Amino acid sequence: MDRIGTAGTGRRPTGPGRGRSGPPTRRDPRGPAPTGAVPGVVARRRRERELLPRYWFADRLLLTLSGQRPVHWMLGHTAGPAYEQLVRLAPRAPLAPPRTSVRGTRPAPVVGRCDEYRPRPGVIEAYARVLTGDRVRALAFRLEHGRDGRWRCSAVELGPEPGVPAARGGTGA
Repeated sequence: MDRIGTAGTGRRPTGPGRGRSGPPTRRDPRGPAPTGAVPGVVARRRRERELLPRYWFADRLLLTLSGQRPVHWMLGHTAGPAYEQLVRLAPRAPLAPPRTSVRGTRPAPVVGRCDEYRPRPGVIEAYARVLTGDRVRALAFRLEHGRDGRWRCSAVELGPEPGVPAARGGTGA
């Protein structure tokens, strides 16, 4: 009896119902690639972006403040008052997406643009936009470079809740 197909060749079967065909169905939470962009270039830029301390910390703060990771996950990456700020903020999950339907589906929050200001060597004051569907929140944080060569978050601030007027003189989160 002849064997038909790809058995023994080390290749996966193709065609309808015989494995995955076409592009992956999992959606990239960072959004689609820019029109006309080469996929390899976009992937390289995203990897480079994730190596920058401001993006690295913004992603981790987002995961903590959206309730996707516990506060103690940031313990070794924060200094003094910043950890206490996270302990106060995290239980409310202020960056968690709102429920958008009866089924409870929610758009995943992502870090949009993140920029920095360096007031002096070894200090980064960063600010990021956190995008959740059509909602945008502001996240600001301060990073300090320690003697051990590691960056640590020393302060965290959030913009006001959507629909809530900002208090005079800042949010004081």
